[in-house]
Amino acid sequence: MKVPLTVADFLRRGALVYPDRPALIDEPGTAGTLGTITYRSLERRARGMAIALERMGVGHGERVAIVSPNAARFGISFYGVSGYGRILVPINYRLNTDEVSYIIEHSGASVLLVDPESDAALANVRARHRIVLDGVADAELFAEAPDDAEPAGWDADEDATASINYTSGTTARPKGVQLTHRNCWLNAASFGWHAAVTDRDVYLHTLPMFHCNGWGMPYAVTAMGVPQVVARKIDGEELLRRIDEHGVTLLCGAPAVVAAVLDAGSARRAAGQEVPGRDRVRIVVAGAPPPSKAIERVETELGWEFIQIYGLTETSPLLTINRRQAEWDGLTAADRARLLSRAGAPAVGVQVRTDADGEVLARSNHVFAGYWQQPEDSARVLVDGWFHTGDEGHIDPDEHLVISDRKKDVIISGGENVSSVEVEDCLYQHPAVAEAAVIGVPDERWGETVKALVVVREGQQVTEQDLIEFCRSRLAHFKCPTSVEFRDALARTATGKLQKFKLRAPYWDGYQRRVN
Repeated sequence: MKVPLTVADFLRRGALVYPDRPALIDEPGTAGTLGTITYRSLERRARGMAIALERMGVGHGERVAIVSPNAARFGISFYGVSGYGRILVPINYRLNTDEVSYIIEHSGASVLLVDPESDAALANVRARHRIVLDGVADAELFAEAPDDAEPAGWDADEDATASINYTSGTTARPKGVQLTHRNCWLNAASFGWHAAVTDRDVYLHTLPMFHCNGWGMPYAVTAMGVPQVVARKIDGEELLRRIDEHGVTLLCGAPAVVAAVLDAGSARRAAGQEVPGRDRVRIVVAGAPPPSKAIERVETELGWEFIQIYGLTETSPLLTINRRQAEWDGLTAADRARLLSRAGAPAVGVQVRTDADGEVLARSNHVFAGYWQQPEDSARVLVDGWFHTGDEGHIDPDEHLVISDRKKDVIISGGENVSSVEVEDCLYQHPAVAEAAVIGVPDERWGETVKALVVVREGQQVTEQDLIEFCRSRLAHFKCPTSVEFRDALARTATGKLQKFKLRAPYWDGYQRRVN
């Protein structure tokens, strides 16, 4: 027997086994907030959404785009759209009008759902149906369906596209990543298994739901009837308050979330207040290689378990996972942090290797079906049954993958390759450094030289020469910055990735190439 795997399976089980449990605890005080809804209500609203889309003439296979921060309505849409045979197009709500317009046009979305906070800015972005998620205009779309009301049947196909997730566009126009139901199902099952999700967990949505469908974790926790607390923005103290109030045990996020929580925890301790979650919370981190010092602080200052994963939107995203092993229990916190700073070992069902050039290649049921309407781009990255990630790394003797850089971000200075990640990790060891980005800039003698862009931690002071000498005491000298520039902030995507093309651009102005 073969039964198609679809994302509807996750909600079907959650509502069947845990109907009266809280499913989504919406952000309070926002327009149209749904408050707390149960798993029974979540299923009814998802079914109601499918019925409403059908009444609007939106057929199976049509695209429904949503521009929104984390919200209960977003959580419903995972199932109300994809679960009934339509294709969800989650869009980064921080994109500008032109970028959102491009995605709507490129995906061919016939429905555009817009959060009230983005409505004015996106007033000129149109689709056949444009609905504001304010609790009024969208009332019918998110109403509970009666128990006997069913939408038209969909001939379920696990190889059908469940969502088109546009890449963050750190280098060029975003590409539409087609994730199938099979991709999403197996990623969620594997992720949930590795993260040890159970029905005793409470999940905090800090990771943007638009980013690779929240890494697929919303599917995994829904299947287990986990209460899900929705956070629309990242504020370290507010996250700690929610963790305390709701008994949160699990969250996912970029390194920026880790930094915000660590700073809020420090402020609490300075005020003589307790930091919640010790020996209870697991935090799963990806988006950039985290500094090992930050990992150590998560374990020692917060008492939380740190788990790192590695993947891309194109891989649903889980490829590798790095979780503390029993064999590491006797190590110091610093030594464990260094081991945990690696991308991790392959997840179940994933094969990872590197080619002769050091590029990371992956093979898995999680790997996407291709870029939407871009077959040439798809063919460039899907070669001979392997996905070419564009990341550079190596595999340690214990089969843990180490990411050294994006291939495009390798700095070649005087003929020597320099990993910006390695230099950034060193800079993060300095107590005065809050954020750091390392880039290559033109140099007449060396071709390129290493430059550090640094945000200084509040209340700290440090000089350019201090940081250069700090690195020279820890790294080979050819890897060390030859200059340091202090910034108030660094350009990042909504998912925490440094936008190095923006950081590099001013230094390469007038050059035909961005490398020497």
